[in-house]
Amino acid sequence: MKLKITITGSKVHDVGYRPYLTELAMRLALRGFEVYNDEKDGQQAVIALVEGDEQRVTRFYNSTITERPQLARVDNVKSEDYIGNIMPSWHYAAMNTSSQMNKAIPILLEIGDDLKAAKGNTDAIPQILEEIKGVRDELQPGFAMQFRQMQADVRAIKERLGMS
Repeated sequence: MKLKITITGSKVHDVGYRPYLTELAMRLALRGFEVYNDEKDGQQAVIALVEGDEQRVTRFYNSTITERPQLARVDNVKSEDYIGNIMPSWHYAAMNTSSQMNKAIPILLEIGDDLKAAKGNTDAIPQILEEIKGVRDELQPGFAMQFRQMQADVRAIKERLGMS
């Protein structure tokens, strides 16, 4: 069985839909699988081509209706029979891994640079902690005195009301 599944919505690109669907196809052991971003009627679209036995393809389709990446905003999911060729799932998964790594590497490098910069600023931490301790020490006596005054006021009110 072969299906073309079209997922449309205001936010279906750049939310992890292709890796999500790839993992789903691998989990269901579909023989054939491809997925790509497209546009339909002015909306973002994700197109999945799937091939396998009827039960697995149906489970895949049902999952696309009920599950989605957290940041996705989906308006419609539809399917139609497909008669074209679909690449083997393992082939698409390998290609997708390369594509996702190419996206992730610059982000990981930037995070590494940020961590290096943060490590360089740790010298200021002891000074900041001392300042916080000083502020706490300055505030504590005032709060303690206010708390004792509140307790005395509550006792006086209770005495006047005969609640002692």
